[in-house]
Amino acid sequence: MEPNPNPTPTVVLHACLGVGHLIPMVELAKLLLRRGLAVVIAVPTPPASTADYFASSASAVAEIAAANPAVSFHHPPPPDYPAPDPDPFLQMLDALRLTVPALAAFLRSLPSVAAALVLDLFASTRSTRPRPPASRRTSTTPPAPLRFPDVPPIPASDMPHTVLDRADRTCAARIGHYGRIPEARGVLINTYEWLEARAVRALRDGVCVPGRRTPPVYPIGPLIVNGQGGAAAVEGERHACLAWLDTQPERSVVFLCFGSLGALSAAQLKEIARGLESSGQRFLWVVRTPPDDPSKFFLSRPEPDLDALLPEGFLERTKDKGMVVKMWAPQVEVLRHASTGAFVTHCGWNSVLEASSAGVPMLCWPLYAEQRLNKVFVVDEMKVGVVVDGYDEEMVTAEEVEKKVSLVMESEEGEKLRERLAMAKEKAAEALADGGPSRVAFEEFLNDLKLKLAK
Repeated sequence: MEPNPNPTPTVVLHACLGVGHLIPMVELAKLLLRRGLAVVIAVPTPPASTADYFASSASAVAEIAAANPAVSFHHPPPPDYPAPDPDPFLQMLDALRLTVPALAAFLRSLPSVAAALVLDLFASTRSTRPRPPASRRTSTTPPAPLRFPDVPPIPASDMPHTVLDRADRTCAARIGHYGRIPEARGVLINTYEWLEARAVRALRDGVCVPGRRTPPVYPIGPLIVNGQGGAAAVEGERHACLAWLDTQPERSVVFLCFGSLGALSAAQLKEIARGLESSGQRFLWVVRTPPDDPSKFFLSRPEPDLDALLPEGFLERTKDKGMVVKMWAPQVEVLRHASTGAFVTHCGWNSVLEASSAGVPMLCWPLYAEQRLNKVFVVDEMKVGVVVDGYDEEMVTAEEVEKKVSLVMESEEGEKLRERLAMAKEKAAEALADGGPSRVAFEEFLNDLKLKLAK
């Protein structure tokens, strides 16, 4: 058979190993497929020596692939890895960096030149290990809030932990990522303009990289999946928690979920339980087993023993008002359910978009990565949530849980939040509608691709 002289243009999406990064990439792939483009998501294969670190991600990738048969996945063969870096973040960067030759070989094997290579932020790593900056700034006084164009002042303690220490290798790696963004032909952002209007404007105006070229910026979100994988999603079963929500009054349930890697201590779980019980509010709570080592929250964990983790008699006393789910719940469906009235969240970006698009106020309890920074945006810029105080201390008390849950569910301040969230939900729907800002931005991206290909 002769080769097709006009093969379908292919867009290759290079994902990192985090499931939270892969989910919106799959949604982007679906958009591209609907426009008649061929799409392949390239996901690195982690080294066998780091199986413990990436076991949960590998399992999630397999589930996501099974739930999305229309999307093609490519796993570049694993190279010969050096001894694994003790830092899991740098391990991930190593996995991405060392698979670049295999990815390049895959691109050359395509029937035609790729229309675009879309990189996850972390996939922009260079071909050498990062070197730390030469000096460290120290001070005996608390640092002033950091100020960036068109965003709220950000306390230094709320910046991602990977950039807090200038002498640390992870900081050098992040600075390297940020520095490479202006080299791109364009930047796709998983947001919608109404939610982050000032930040989008600042990016487009070039004020973030003075003296350097600013690539075109395309806010094409929210890229939200209808479910987050798992056997139930693949088999088409409806999760039991949704049936329970069907029996609850409208906007009466507090949903608590801390993400696929959320790690809280056994003592903290007991404080949450006491606070929920004292509040008298209805709740749906996803509980995960605490890690043996808090620094290794990314490792796979067994199902939790609820009787051992929660206060004695808690499940029995709250059975008429609450439901505790082990490990996972279909978060998007829960947030969109009419009975859900508030969301206690770790402020992962997917969760922020999902709550905003569903019109559900957030109680912000950041845990790791950029979640503290997201908290600043949610509370101070978007004004769609409140802070759960104590998240940056040893323990969030039961009294604080009760106070903030009651505030959002019962107070005038909570009602104002719901009014603001109703607008956020409406604007998200408008962004994704035909002719909406996000759809227009996506069309601009596709048109830009065509112009580049024609040259």
